[in-house]
Order: sequence, then structure tokens, then C-alpha cells
Amino acid sequence: MTASNTPRLPTYFISHGGGPWPWMKAEMGNTYARLEAALADMPRQLGRKPAAVLMVSAHWEAPAFTVQAAAQPGMLYDYGGFPPHTYEVHYRSPGAPALAQRVQALVQAAGLPAALDAERGYDHGMFSPMQAIYPQADVPVLQLSLRRGLDPAEHLALGRALAPLRDEDVLIVGSGLSYHNLRAFGPQAAAPSQAFDDWLVQSLGAAPAQRSQALVDWAQAPAARIAHPREEHLIPLMVAVGAAEDEQAARIYHEGAFMGGLSVSSYRFGAAAGDAG
Repeated sequence: MTASNTPRLPTYFISHGGGPWPWMKAEMGNTYARLEAALADMPRQLGRKPAAVLMVSAHWEAPAFTVQAAAQPGMLYDYGGFPPHTYEVHYRSPGAPALAQRVQALVQAAGLPAALDAERGYDHGMFSPMQAIYPQADVPVLQLSLRRGLDPAEHLALGRALAPLRDEDVLIVGSGLSYHNLRAFGPQAAAPSQAFDDWLVQSLGAAPAQRSQALVDWAQAPAARIAHPREEHLIPLMVAVGAAEDEQAARIYHEGAFMGGLSVSSYRFGAAAGDAG
């Protein structure tokens, strides 16, 4: 537990980029330079190193909310068509088995189904952004799955259940993408991705009750199903918001012409202790 005078950690929703991008700079040049800089700035915003990171990745869905429980998770190369060396990368942060049990207990106490998985490795929704955030892999990380069905209200409730972890020095990160339509990239995506991104700015800046309701009704947003034909990359946002439901949103990353035309963003919920003073 953190000391009573230690500010609680904020939560984040991050756009995690495509595949193993931190290990492809020779191939991709500066494509991810702005995203990498935004991710690398998160430790400064926090003002201290957290005891652990709880990562809710778009790349893991399970029948119940499932917590990664290995002491040293392996790697899950859940992508295809990338250079051979990207199937040999390692992000060697330790797991957090005791924290996994704490997470399971919090989720179950909220009336939600929860399970442990001691076998699953880190997927790229975790290890790609974490390579930019904590490149030394010196902070314990455990992943928490989405629940099949991808009910936004249920994932907001999951965030509420996890909120006490913020006072226990656990950093909660929802890892997805604010725009995720692999069939509509480039210039054709400029207008719909901007329309959806504008809706995110407006909705996340609303009063808490209005913000949560807007997220429940996200499919009614402009260009919603163009931005997210399937919503698994948006649902981690619900968890981050649920865990900081009464706190202000700050956009910490934005590009308006990513990959030739995409509007993409990342958000922090709650104060940045590193900006104080």
C-alpha cells in the first residue's frame, strides 16, 4: 500500500501501435516517433515508479476476466508477416502472482467473473508499448483480459472494481487503439478517424456521468463502426475510465495524419504528479 500522503496514480488509455514496432525502427523510420515519445513521457507524468503495472490489452479476450498469474510470463508473438527477428524479441519484466490474486478478488467482489492463468505470455498489446514506457523492464507487469461479449458497461464496472489498486501503487493501463480498422487505413480513413477522434475529445471531456454514458453508447458516435468494426481495441478505454470515473481526462498523445491519414489519440485520467510544482 502507498502512504496516505502519496497521490494516487492516474490511469491511462494508450494507442499501442502496430505489432512489434519498437523493434522495427530500421524498417519503419520515424513512423512511431511521436507515439514513442508520448509513451516514454509517462514515467515523468507519474512522478515515481509504480509497484506494478496492470495492463488490459485488446489482444486478450476470455470467458471471464482473467488475470495473468505467472511469476515470469513468456512471450506471445500474436502477429504475422513481420521480420524474423521480431519473433525473437523479449520483454523480461517480472510478473506479479500475489497481485494477480488481489485483482481476482477485487473483480469477484464486484460480482464479476474472474479467473487466473499461469500459462499465458505477454502479447504485443503489452510488450510493444512497455518497451517504450519502461525499456529496462524493471517494473512487474501483469495482464488482465477483456471479457468476451465486449460489453462496455461491464468493462466500466471492471474499472470501478479495480480502482482501489490506484492507492496501492498499481498503474492501470488500457492498451488498444483509438482507431482500429485494418481495412481502412491511409487517406480514406482521414475523415472517419477524425470524426471519431473529435467525438472522443468531446465525450471524455464531459461530466463523469455523461462521459460514462457516452462510452456505453459509443456505437452511436460519428463513424463509430468505421473506426471500430469490432470494438476490442476500444474497450480497454472503458476500464481506464471506470477506474478513474470522477477524474479529468487529458489527451497525452495525438496525431492527425498517422500512417498517411489517421487521427489517433491516447489519454490519461487523473492528475500527473510529475507536473506538480
